[in-house]
Amino acid sequence: MMTHNLALTQLLDPMYLLQDTWLKNAVLPAILAIVFIETGLLFPLLPGDSLLFTGGMLAAQGSPNIWVLVPLVIVTAFAGDQCAYWIGRKIGPAIFRKEDSRFFKKQYVVETHEFFEKHGPKTIILARFVPIVRTFMPVLAGVSKMSYRKYVAFDIVGAVLWGGGVTIIGYFLGNVPFIRDHVEAIFLLIVFVSILPAIITVGKKVLASRALPVVPVVPAEPAELAVSTNKTL
Repeated sequence: MMTHNLALTQLLDPMYLLQDTWLKNAVLPAILAIVFIETGLLFPLLPGDSLLFTGGMLAAQGSPNIWVLVPLVIVTAFAGDQCAYWIGRKIGPAIFRKEDSRFFKKQYVVETHEFFEKHGPKTIILARFVPIVRTFMPVLAGVSKMSYRKYVAFDIVGAVLWGGGVTIIGYFLGNVPFIRDHVEAIFLLIVFVSILPAIITVGKKVLASRALPVVPVVPAEPAELAVSTNKTL
């Protein structure tokens, strides 16, 4: 169990992957491959934001070249989502019947579906910054047969903001310890702030519905019933 946990921790550590394994000899292809697998092939347990951040930080040290890295990451992130969208479009509900495994849980799909239903098309952008959700969101967009033209438009924006934005932030701020050590939490906070207006709106509606006055039904007294009966007679 300890060995398994150690292996999983190393798998999620982009600095370990890109500096202490054979991938150090192919940093750029490794980053692109991991991005495509996570976004396009339904494999959620891979470093995402931290990988791009680390890639930007390494680019600041000279390799890979930032001007090559950023465009290729954006294109790869877009291509991965397109692949996942068409997987969802073709196999549809079969995803919901897939059995649990070490790396796949039905709960992942259910939670992503709820996220997608709650926040609509902008989920395509927001999900990029949420681990696991970014893996299954494009699949569910395909399952729900979301307009492909609309999907592509939102997906391009998401690929640029996530793929390019996080990498550039790593390039300029990778040497700031606090940001480097809390990159995942920072982007989750950004997503929370983005959806906060929707949460507030829903909360107001719930509170308003609970505040509606309830008119009690007062049963008629026996004497009143008798008078009413006599008048009827």
